Amino acid sequence: MSAVPISFQLPEVTGVDWRKVGAVAGLLLLGIAWGGFVALTEWSAALICIAAIVCVFTVRDFRVGVLVMIFIMPISSSYIFPRSMFGVTGMNPLNVLLVGTLAAYTLAALPDGTMRRFMPFWILPVYILPLILAGLNGMGNVAAIPQVFRLSESIDFYNEVTYLRDVVLKPLIIVMYALLVSAAYARSREPAKFLTPMIISMWIMGALVILFFLNSPVRFGDLASEYARFFFSPLGMHANDLGRLYATAFGILFFTWDRTLPRKHPMLKTMLFLTMGVVCVALMLTFSRAAIISLVLIGIIYVISRPTKKTFFFLALIVPAVVLFTPGAIWYRLGMGVESGATGMSAGRVSDIWTPLLPQLVDSPLFGHGLQSVLWAPAMRMGEMMEVTHPHSAYLGALIDFGLVGAILVLGFWFTVWKGFRKLAKDKELEPHQQGFFEGAAASLVAFAAAGFVGSSFTPVPEQSFLWLAIGMMFGVTSKRRIEKDRARRMGRKF
Repeated sequence: MSAVPISFQLPEVTGVDWRKVGAVAGLLLLGIAWGGFVALTEWSAALICIAAIVCVFTVRDFRVGVLVMIFIMPISSSYIFPRSMFGVTGMNPLNVLLVGTLAAYTLAALPDGTMRRFMPFWILPVYILPLILAGLNGMGNVAAIPQVFRLSESIDFYNEVTYLRDVVLKPLIIVMYALLVSAAYARSREPAKFLTPMIISMWIMGALVILFFLNSPVRFGDLASEYARFFFSPLGMHANDLGRLYATAFGILFFTWDRTLPRKHPMLKTMLFLTMGVVCVALMLTFSRAAIISLVLIGIIYVISRPTKKTFFFLALIVPAVVLFTPGAIWYRLGMGVESGATGMSAGRVSDIWTPLLPQLVDSPLFGHGLQSVLWAPAMRMGEMMEVTHPHSAYLGALIDFGLVGAILVLGFWFTVWKGFRKLAKDKELEPHQQGFFEGAAASLVAFAAAGFVGSSFTPVPEQSFLWLAIGMMFGVTSKRRIEKDRARRMGRKF
């Protein structure tokens, strides 16, 4: 009997999209590989994985990266946000995302010629260049910084390169963030939707402080004491810095809420009101006198800008209620140090910081001593002043760091920004809630400048996050209109 050959034939599979199968298989292999990576390197690998996934979507549309940056920019300076990954300082999710977003934007903007609208060139000589030159001016003094700041980990730089990284590159990252917001706004079909990520970001920042307080054994009244000033330090920001951040957020929210039409945007009106509540609670928990005074100043600006019977009627209702229901701990904090005069009210700033720094103004009055020059001031090296990393006055800091020339340029930048906010607040081409957004940004900037007499800085710092978001959107309005004019001009030439 002859053997009959037996053959096996695979059934034909029709309708299979092998590209999808390959994509799914690739994702599974990537998941398995990265899962093992996370098991070996833990948190850093997980974060870089998230950043990589976001960057993939960013390649398709750089606005995805901008959206995520709006969420995380305010918390990027807190300790819950990693400062480094894989042991490399400066390599964190925000920086990885920023580089990826900038690259994606460049690929999208170069072909159509919109890249030249990326940055208003006037900010280069009046803000960016003075910042860089002040950093170069101070880099030679790093060795003169007392060791106590490094031992206490108050600063993270130890040589000229790391100094430039921290005092020049980090602030410029915030500027770059604003420029990317501008680019995303200019390409957006519905720019008004940028309010949504801003609101989410404010909820994140408000919940951060509220939950931190609720999970601690400290009582509300205890936060009013002078010894509780560093209660929020584990979050990576001082209570005063958090207070200024919340004050600027409130100003933007308040005026936007006021100008939002309830019949047209009922959900937005409601969310703005609820967000104001969260921000106010978080602000009060900081017990920052400068922040509370900023709230009052924002309210005064609102009343002055709307001198109507309706405004004064609500004012007559609200002011007595605020006075009556404000907790006693808040009044105690506001009155702390009054009996000791200016020194007590300023928490020692006048006698222990500002007065010892006055000779610095005379030494180099025109060009200053470089960024964060308080660290190597003669009074600091001789132990004649409080050990601080900044002069607790944005104006004094600008004068001793930039000198008179640089300070005038930097303050001129902020004044021009304020004028831009005011102009857009009256722009009839914008929707009412967009006008309110820029009106609120202008009011918040005034409040921030007033609070700057006793703290913060006019260089980019984390508590300015929402102001820089507004700056980016302001640049975006102008850029969008110029891009549309460029396109109309090109179309006119074709026909």
